[in-house]
Amino acid sequence: MRARLVRSSPQSLTRAAALPILLAVCAVAGCGSSDPASSGELAPNGAFESGAAPSRAAAAPSAIPTAQLFKTVLDRYREYQAAYKKAYEKNDPSELNTVAMDPLLSQVSEDVEATKAKGEIWRFTNTFNPRVYARSKDSSKVYVIDCVRTLAAYRYSAETGKRLGGVPDGAYVYRATVQYDSGTWKVAANVRDSSC
Repeated sequence: MRARLVRSSPQSLTRAAALPILLAVCAVAGCGSSDPASSGELAPNGAFESGAAPSRAAAAPSAIPTAQLFKTVLDRYREYQAAYKKAYEKNDPSELNTVAMDPLLSQVSEDVEATKAKGEIWRFTNTFNPRVYARSKDSSKVYVIDCVRTLAAYRYSAETGKRLGGVPDGAYVYRATVQYDSGTWKVAANVRDSSC
């Protein structure tokens, strides 16, 4: 079998004929500026200069270096844990919306309200050891695994302050989804798994 030769360019189109076509396309495309205030220079934000201030959009998660991304996500996870503890101590879930999003936000808010309706307050102390174990392809979701150890957890009467009971200490694996939402990271899910 013989190899077939393939011509690199069509016979009818030569380099000399391509130059006028290229110039015509540039003229039709409007290789100039319609804004009289513009200098025509490319601004650092990637848009042609038009005299207007460039928008300062938050960097997409996929553009952030991995080490910085993971540090940011773990910091936000810890902030969620602190807000979670505070919500149960004060029976007020209002501050959770800065660090959590639905469906988790609704679940925790409903539970805090149910605890408040019973006239109880929970106080607890946990230790954390979170690690990133996966992320989505576009880095908009990062998955955190954590061995949460409860050192102490007690239920108190909101009226009298008397201790009503508690739960035994223990350690459980939690898997959390931390999701990028409108320029910030929020915990979207937190599921308890086996003991650790």
